[in-house]
Amino acid sequence: MKTRLLLAAKKLSNWLIPLAAVAMIFGWLWIAPPGILGKVDALSYAVCHRLDERSFHFADGLQLPLCARCSGMYLGAVVGLIFQAFLSRRKGGMPPKKVIIPLALLGLAFAFDGGNSYLYLMKTIAPGRLDFLPTFYIPNNTLRLLTGSGAGVGIAVLLFPSFNQTMWKNWDPSPALGSLKLLAVLVAIMLGLDLLVLSGSDLVLYPVAIISAGGVLLLLTLVYEVLWVMVTRQENTFSAFRQTWLPMLAGLTIALLQITATDLFRLWLTHTWGGFPLPLGVG
Repeated sequence: MKTRLLLAAKKLSNWLIPLAAVAMIFGWLWIAPPGILGKVDALSYAVCHRLDERSFHFADGLQLPLCARCSGMYLGAVVGLIFQAFLSRRKGGMPPKKVIIPLALLGLAFAFDGGNSYLYLMKTIAPGRLDFLPTFYIPNNTLRLLTGSGAGVGIAVLLFPSFNQTMWKNWDPSPALGSLKLLAVLVAIMLGLDLLVLSGSDLVLYPVAIISAGGVLLLLTLVYEVLWVMVTRQENTFSAFRQTWLPMLAGLTIALLQITATDLFRLWLTHTWGGFPLPLGVG
């Protein structure tokens, strides 16, 4: 009896999850602003403050969908995942200590610059009243981009082996990023991309806008896919990517549900698809 119920539930999920995914995709597309940049704005809107003063801009003055820090973070995460996918495939071991230490330093740089930037913002919002708050330097978008990229690389280095450990039947226990040399190559690639972003060329900024905003959906989908596999007790049961289509759709559905709910709440709260309103001249 129990086996029949499980089989029936599995068959039902094979229909319900794709239907739910289609419903969420069309629902989100319906509420999102028109155009490609409107859609990537809506993805970014769910995770980023999108303050104009803290964002890069296209030549026509339109801001990128993510702020400088989030642009770096999600671009770094996407690049880090692709880098490991090419070199490590199904390796699921966590990085050794010699790799974790520089990653931790990148994380600390991200936290320090973010904290300093937040304190500076609070002081500009309430001048004179919050002067006791410390700020160590004037924050800028270059530092936001660089520290965000470092954090994104760290996210990718942790997420990639976690995904492999959870999904694959015969995953390789060796580290996905096992040497300082590989980490240095990855960081160098990311630094090169950051320098291209800082060039301000629209030829760079347009693909960066789409890739970084797409990284929001990619990361959420991967995280929820892993959680779905764990909750449904399907860990280490997959041998090929084509077998993972249902958990992937489940992860995508939950990710879009979170993005849509956040978009609608923020739109109701602020009445704008732009950044959080700040007093004039603040940033």
